[in-house]
Amino acid sequence: MSKKTKNAKGKGSTPATLQLEQAGVPFETYEYEHSNDHMDDGYGVEAAKKLGFDEHQVFKTLMADTGSERVVGVVPVSGHMDLKALAAAVGAKKAAMADPKVAMRESGYVVGGISPLGQKVHHKTVLDDSALKFDKILLSGGKRGFSVGVNPNDLLKVLDAVAAPIGTW
Repeated sequence: MSKKTKNAKGKGSTPATLQLEQAGVPFETYEYEHSNDHMDDGYGVEAAKKLGFDEHQVFKTLMADTGSERVVGVVPVSGHMDLKALAAAVGAKKAAMADPKVAMRESGYVVGGISPLGQKVHHKTVLDDSALKFDKILLSGGKRGFSVGVNPNDLLKVLDAVAAPIGTW
């Protein structure tokens, strides 16, 4: 595990960190050695374990399709995304998980490294409201093995996102 300084530029720069830097939002970066050996639990659980964070404080980014648009949900890695709740949060009738190829193309990131920040195409974003009980949450920094720690209220502002109960356990 390694932790970089706030607003670190250079080797760890991704579109996600660049968006945070341009917005003047303080953040920390975390790197770990990603391994395909324990992918039964998923990328986010791997990040939580390797970085020593509670799985409720580490969030994953998922893309869904409402039929008229794609939207992004950010939920704890310890749970799942409630698609009905996500649809309701963005004023849609229903939502289904987006095709991974579409998610990669529109976000500009690979599965397991998709960040809600710095995406190629801006999407409505909903952050699970459980994030608001933390001073800092971790989420993908835009590549596997690279996470950013940010205040959830700052994340909402940068993404022009909303918080809603979209996570299930």
